[in-house]
Amino acid sequence: MSILFSPVTVKSVTFKNRVLMSPMCMYSSVDGFATDWHLVHYGSRAIGGAGTIMIEAASVRADGRIGIGDLGIYKDEHVEGLQRITGFIKEQGSVPAIQIAHAGRKASNWVSGGESKILFPEDKEGWEIIAPSAIPFSSESQTPREMDVEEIHNIQNSFADAAKRALEAGFELLEIHSAHGYLLNEFLSPITNKRTDGYGGTLENRSRMLFETIEKVKIVWPEDLPIAVRISATDWVDEGWTLEDSMWLSQKLSEAGIDIIDVSTGGAIPNAKIPVGAGYQLPFASAIKKDKDNALVVATVGLIDSAKQAETILANGDADFIVVGRELLRNPYFPLTAAKELRAEIIVPKQYELAIR
Repeated sequence: MSILFSPVTVKSVTFKNRVLMSPMCMYSSVDGFATDWHLVHYGSRAIGGAGTIMIEAASVRADGRIGIGDLGIYKDEHVEGLQRITGFIKEQGSVPAIQIAHAGRKASNWVSGGESKILFPEDKEGWEIIAPSAIPFSSESQTPREMDVEEIHNIQNSFADAAKRALEAGFELLEIHSAHGYLLNEFLSPITNKRTDGYGGTLENRSRMLFETIEKVKIVWPEDLPIAVRISATDWVDEGWTLEDSMWLSQKLSEAGIDIIDVSTGGAIPNAKIPVGAGYQLPFASAIKKDKDNALVVATVGLIDSAKQAETILANGDADFIVVGRELLRNPYFPLTAAKELRAEIIVPKQYELAIR
């Protein structure tokens, strides 16, 4: 029996297989609202057989969007459009999941058609950005305003409010985005956090923002539904966040009641030398998975684009979920074709049965 197409249960949620669609920004919203594009985009991957459909990073505040086209979950009116998507995903037997995020110093961009432009407060639709420390992402970027403690607490409350809306919208897995150089990751990394108060300095202090956010989210998110955290396991640069830091963090996340860790890398700085290649992030996920000091379910991501590659990762005990990104953009039906290759049983949409069986 194929491991990739075997079910797994986390708390009260049963995932029909181990294929998890990676959250990938579509920059196709106006004021954060989901559109027909999102319904068709995510619905197609649910029809295609992915066990989990993770909706792209949804910003917890309007000024936390990466760009003006970002999906949002910062107002109650966003819920209705998201409900259409989760309802359709569930009809296909997949688990609807959502990543909630704040872009921090990487916010305020115009992004469209593969092009991007940094927006400044004086630009039309631009805004002031915030971060743990007043350090710009690049020489062309805005210099963010350093957050005070009151603002830190307000952002934490925004994450909790977003989680409450996600629940109302029908999502069954919530992922907190703490990777890729966005706000929560900015607090963790010594490159982006130069604070001297209780949210900076030591590893424990730099992680305080994340764990306080988790505590507030858990107040509104049901105990029987899983929570994931996406991390960047390394900054890929000297003096930055390391795998050893991630091993420590994963143990603390396990103790804090997090269920799934989604292991990615990079994003803190623009010019890191990253050895991109097939499965290039797998060693980080594997190290965390094989650490006996945490009980986290581990998801791995990073140029995993074949059935045999995914099956081997699971068979070797390197991860529990395979997070698929670009391959699902190229082929929404990757799980159906992978199941055929692995000779695995998979539930085919009834509308397709006569054509492909």
